[in-house]
Amino acid sequence: MSTAPTLERFLPRRSTVRGATILVAAELLLLAAYFDTTGITPTGERTGLYLYPFVWVNVAVWGVLRARVPSAPTSKRAMAALVAGGYLLLLGYVGGLYAVGPTQFTTGIDVRFWSLPPGWSPAVLYTGSWLTLALIPYKLVGYAALAYLVYGLVLDAAGGGGGAMAGVLGLFSCVSCTLPVIAGVLGGFVGGTSFLVSAAYGQSYGLSTAIFVVTVVLLVWRPTAADVSRARSWLGR
Repeated sequence: MSTAPTLERFLPRRSTVRGATILVAAELLLLAAYFDTTGITPTGERTGLYLYPFVWVNVAVWGVLRARVPSAPTSKRAMAALVAGGYLLLLGYVGGLYAVGPTQFTTGIDVRFWSLPPGWSPAVLYTGSWLTLALIPYKLVGYAALAYLVYGLVLDAAGGGGGAMAGVLGLFSCVSCTLPVIAGVLGGFVGGTSFLVSAAYGQSYGLSTAIFVVTVVLLVWRPTAADVSRARSWLGR
């Protein structure tokens, strides 16, 4: 039995190629404008840090557009929304978007625009007595997309579908982001120096980005054990 019918879902349509070309061109122009106005020249490992956010955003958009969200009764949709909401909260916490607990310093709210690269900005940073926020656009988009895909996965599973391993990989995607996020906070993320500190952790960002991409693909594909077996046989030809 061939896996072609399953894998055909990943072949891009002409409209998708056109849209992706326009989107990437716009992102490159935005990045060029940032470099031109700030005088920054990306070099070495830091180059990836300017590109990773666009990878997250583009893959997230693709995943949401290609995902199957089956119809279901209101009760099942409510259950799936509850699971996806909890998943999003967990991603946000592990990924460093927010933290709850007493803080040593209260700095209030700070919105960063052109001081951080596109995708990292506009960033909303907030430090209160019990709540810390570091709302980075590409992570917000990426985690929201994962939560939406998990929503569809739960509905699919409720209807007899499979593919639960994709959700587990999604959690690993965010756990792998923990090291650079913690390094950013320790290096003064709220104070504005985290992007310089994070350059030393470019490899970790690259790994988390790669895992994020694989996670989105699996959540869109939602492979069952039978799919994996057929894919293995197909690749072994």
